[in-house]
Amino acid sequence: MATTHHLPVKHDPYAALRLPNYRLFAAGFVTSATGLQMMGMALGWEIYERAKAEGFLGVDGAALALGFIGLARALPVVAMALPAGYVIDSFDRKKVLLVTQSGFALMAALLAYASWAEASLWLMFALITLSGCVRSFNGPTRSSLLPDLVPDHVFPNAITWNSSMFQVAAVGGPLLAGLIIAFAKHAWPVYAISAVLCGIFALTTLGLKPIAHHTTGRGKMSLAGMLDGLSHLWKERTIFAAITLDLFAVLLGGAVGLMPIFADKILHVGPVGLGWLRAAPFIGAGLMALYLAWNPLIRRAGPAMLWSIAGFGVCTIVFGFSTNFWLSMAMLFTLGALDSISVVVRHVLVQLRTPRHLRGRVSAVNSVFIECSNELGSFESGLVAKLAPMWFGLSAIGGVVFSVVSGGIGTILVVAGVAWFIPEIRRLDKLHDKPFDLAEDAGK
Repeated sequence: MATTHHLPVKHDPYAALRLPNYRLFAAGFVTSATGLQMMGMALGWEIYERAKAEGFLGVDGAALALGFIGLARALPVVAMALPAGYVIDSFDRKKVLLVTQSGFALMAALLAYASWAEASLWLMFALITLSGCVRSFNGPTRSSLLPDLVPDHVFPNAITWNSSMFQVAAVGGPLLAGLIIAFAKHAWPVYAISAVLCGIFALTTLGLKPIAHHTTGRGKMSLAGMLDGLSHLWKERTIFAAITLDLFAVLLGGAVGLMPIFADKILHVGPVGLGWLRAAPFIGAGLMALYLAWNPLIRRAGPAMLWSIAGFGVCTIVFGFSTNFWLSMAMLFTLGALDSISVVVRHVLVQLRTPRHLRGRVSAVNSVFIECSNELGSFESGLVAKLAPMWFGLSAIGGVVFSVVSGGIGTILVVAGVAWFIPEIRRLDKLHDKPFDLAEDAGK
């Protein structure tokens, strides 16, 4: 009898891009993400400039005003995460995504009008809060819909390409916004363009054709049902460790919220330079994501994540002390590349180790840990920058530097703590171990 030899399957770095479903999703995603990144950069610059000019909350209140942007975005996500996850698991995710993208388009249009009319900063914060309500549904919906659009064996490749697409948007968005603000001398055109770009994703969503469906219409919303996502995270210790690492790394080590101050007072590079500073982490992350598309993490995924986040903290410390634009750019580029490793590991773990019917709720909890950490990190950085001069007798700029550097140190300490108290993440080897839906779908 002839012996059958099983040759190893060659890795296809373009597997996801060969699927029309994914290409349509990715086209809408990168377009909308570009608009939202443009909007985020413009909000930071406009509110910082207006807070300085108007004496918001007294002298040196500009840093705290930047922190309020993060707080306004984060609080709705925290407050609405559990019911949002239940809704996403109970209704057609494609339709929910259509509604959320349309909501982003509306919020951007309202911000354009408020900016053009020079409405009060408090009204701007109110509109940012409403966009945070939309965000509480959008991110988890998009994350939990993607596994329904591609086969399970292609999903890790789709995540890697999704990360690359986001980095392209995150690079192009701030750069484009900076150029528009420098030319127009105002931020409202940026918000108007953002509204159009978010609307495009709403339109492309109509053409998506899921190849797998979760069970919808699960009946009356209950606290127990909403808490199922938290329960699953606690049982899956590797997922819990991964999102905890990202939460505190970005919460403590995020310098994005204070970048307008670095661009203005420390590096003296203006709005165009601010666009480059905001883009630098995403350039690094995008190149790393492309590298991972060709060279995926096959083994020792857990240690790779731990070392990458520790490196993120080191780069944050150096950035905080830097007064040279090119050194600052290099540090932001490097920390973005390192962060991309942890992003890929986390996204694959969250989706492949979660049953299909729970993905909305788990993704919603994940959004609290991850999306909110960016925004609460901005508030934390702004608050520390405001209070440090009073606590330690520093100058206003010294408080900004202290906020960033102390956050980088805190990030390194968190990595050490998670590695010690949750040893499962140290031992994590293959990302594909125990993928729920591979077993579920095989029996259908």
